[in-house]
Amino acid sequence: MLSSNNPKVKYLRRLSNRNFREREGVFLVEGERFVEEALDSSFHLEMMVYSGKARESNRCLDLLERADNINVPCFELEQRLFQELADTVTPQGIMAVVRQCRSKLSDIKKTNNAWLLVIADGVQDPGNLGTIVRSADAAGANGVILLKGTTDIYNQKALRATMGSVFHIPIVQNVTIKEVKEFIQEQGIKLIAGAPREGKAIFDCNLADSCAILVGSEADGPQEETLSEVEEYINIPMPGQAESLNAAVSAGIMLYEVIRQRR
Repeated sequence: MLSSNNPKVKYLRRLSNRNFREREGVFLVEGERFVEEALDSSFHLEMMVYSGKARESNRCLDLLERADNINVPCFELEQRLFQELADTVTPQGIMAVVRQCRSKLSDIKKTNNAWLLVIADGVQDPGNLGTIVRSADAAGANGVILLKGTTDIYNQKALRATMGSVFHIPIVQNVTIKEVKEFIQEQGIKLIAGAPREGKAIFDCNLADSCAILVGSEADGPQEETLSEVEEYINIPMPGQAESLNAAVSAGIMLYEVIRQRR
């Protein structure tokens, strides 16, 4: 059983820091469902840690057995120590360190007749970002691109909000708008941005052709440099009194209008 002074425990503590995660190229997933998603994916698991509580769950025991069968090191922690490391209020007693899949733009592949991408520019709320990734996955998007200045998808809150979609869809982080511009121009992809009171209503726009949906920061929207590359602005009609929609909600509506048109 590992103590609080063990180097592995100190390593786990430091994974709450984005710079450390990026340097090490790993992230932490917590809970039965999330660890199961990791094991089912093509991602490489570095190690698994668990508390005595895990032994009370048949599902956790199965996960530990699966990890052992593929030679993933497993270490037990005291319940108190596990609780300190856990990000959830009532942890299930199991977590795993997973190697990041550092996708590049060239890793995003066209799978249907038309491209569908989501580009996040400066989205700061981890919950919003995770929900955007989850919606993109559900909509069958080819990939999600996170421009520099966007929060880290491997943040614990962002990961939980993806509900496992982080393992299903290519996510490219820390890219510049110049790099994205070159990629989408090569592929013939139109960059579309949502704007509260500009452009056409979303239902009047052609989204059946290859497009990338741009989602900006919650407070200020996309950066000026990014907006200069937008080919078409669309708005979501809001006959009620609300002035705006949550960034993740807006992305979801736009994605599903794409699906509606393509069906």
